Amino acid sequence: MEIKPENSAWKDGMAKNITFIVTKDCQLACKYCYLVGKNSKERMPFEIAVKAIDYILGNRELFPQDSVVFDFIGGEPFLEIELIDRICDYIKEQLFLLNHPWFNSYRFSFSTNGINYDSPAVQKFIGKNIRHLSIGITIDGTRRKHDMNRIWKETGKGSYDDVVRNIPLWLEQLPEHGTKVTFSSDDLPYLCESVLHLFSMGITSVNANCVFEDVWKEGDDKVLEQQLISLADAMIDGGLYHNCYCSFFSADIGRPMDPETENQNWCGAGMMLSIDAAGNYYPCTRFAAYSLRNKKPIIIGNVETGIDQDLLRPFLTLDRRTQSPRECLECEVASGCAWCQGENYDSADTPTIYRRSTAICRMHKARVKANNYYWSRLARIETKEEMEKMKSKHIERCCDI
Repeated sequence: MEIKPENSAWKDGMAKNITFIVTKDCQLACKYCYLVGKNSKERMPFEIAVKAIDYILGNRELFPQDSVVFDFIGGEPFLEIELIDRICDYIKEQLFLLNHPWFNSYRFSFSTNGINYDSPAVQKFIGKNIRHLSIGITIDGTRRKHDMNRIWKETGKGSYDDVVRNIPLWLEQLPEHGTKVTFSSDDLPYLCESVLHLFSMGITSVNANCVFEDVWKEGDDKVLEQQLISLADAMIDGGLYHNCYCSFFSADIGRPMDPETENQNWCGAGMMLSIDAAGNYYPCTRFAAYSLRNKKPIIIGNVETGIDQDLLRPFLTLDRRTQSPRECLECEVASGCAWCQGENYDSADTPTIYRRSTAICRMHKARVKANNYYWSRLARIETKEEMEKMKSKHIERCCDI
């Protein structure tokens, strides 16, 4: 039976994001994973979570947003489902006792490898919280594409079969939820077939991106462009575009941006809050030690002393101009070119958060060319009114990623 989340109090696009790093362990060792310091030792004590929750809910002036997303990550978060269940019960209890504005205006969010999705403990948790859940299962596409990267830590074997068996149950319970697909240099040739494979499984929303790290080889941009053009043709010729969505195709990318009026930061670092097992606060999970290859972590406080506003302040000053080179500010296809604040920091040749990485520049430009092709083809077969509806829907779904 399909269970649809109902949450009329939810203020979409106005939510505070709070992340609990409940574990750094995972069954898999995905080759493109940015979490370079995963381990089986660091597990969040319940008492640390309680202190963080008490601080957050007790300081409304620091957290004035109308809604909140409590995000639980790892490693693989569902390895700690009993802990997460206790944490979520405590959150709900305190929201009620405090008559907090977030009561009935919250979500519990998960990105999972899907292996434990059908376990009794996970299913019990889902049943308790179904109307306030956001769960994305990561499946990378075809068996060939998925098993190239998403391999078991102990054996090196691909995990495709272990994940796919849980997709029907996930889609039955949360049919509107999408999957996240990551592409790197070696698996680009399988992009088109992989996205189409996900559509064929009944997954209608595919949020896809190229990795931000500097892994790209000469000619990768041409491969990406051709794969996306092939995907565009398949979606249009097969009529898939009516019901299926892939974030590579967006109605609001590939145009110049005015640095005066469109100067917002792409990334939410500083606007978010992340808590680790030791009770340290970070402006984003990507600034925790296990996310960094080259730099020291940036800690902005802890559960005992709270957030140090002086340490947080630099992140609140970030925008396009404070970190982008001139070529990015003047780029004719600047809109939609993303960045990760943590990767900017980790890849900079000095310990600064004010230097934007341009590793995906060529890949973004290739995406823009294919995106223009997609929308131009649609414009030849759809009415102007229908095109406006589709573009509006695409922009709305892109903002939900």
